Amino acid sequence: MRKTYSPSHANRGAVLERLIDMTNQQYRNKGVADIRKIPTPVQIQSNVRGKVTGYTQKPEWVDYAGVHDGRAVVFDAKETSSKTSFPLENISEHQYELLKSWHQKGAQSFLLVSFTKLDEVYMLPFKILQIYWEDARNGGRKSIPHPFFFMNCDLIKSDKGYVLHYLKSV
Repeated sequence: MRKTYSPSHANRGAVLERLIDMTNQQYRNKGVADIRKIPTPVQIQSNVRGKVTGYTQKPEWVDYAGVHDGRAVVFDAKETSSKTSFPLENISEHQYELLKSWHQKGAQSFLLVSFTKLDEVYMLPFKILQIYWEDARNGGRKSIPHPFFFMNCDLIKSDKGYVLHYLKSV
């Protein structure tokens, strides 16, 4: 089955990921942390005279993993165009389970959530995500309201020369 290419879908999250990638390079250059983007797996279907065809597979990991201060760090970058809430459906089951597993083993696990129309990025620690995730599973709210982020999560900004200084909140 071949999927139709959607430029808007394909580039979703690209701006946030670019900012994170630049920040991660700054962290590596300064010896602060080594956090890397996990590439999306690709299934190659054919390679005929250098022309490769294939498709992206369903990723089994989160977007980023690495180490900071001797501790594992795993997180995913999420964007929403909503001004009022972050839909939990933006997180896949496997992403949640991976964040949960690593959190239980002592890693720093979180989401970086960008409200694109508000030009705001927040760090959502796994412990808070878990509360909303479990509540949604039990018939509760299926999103996290923006005011909750505003009141309870760290707003991530450019700071001390870092493009998006998210480790400040870890």
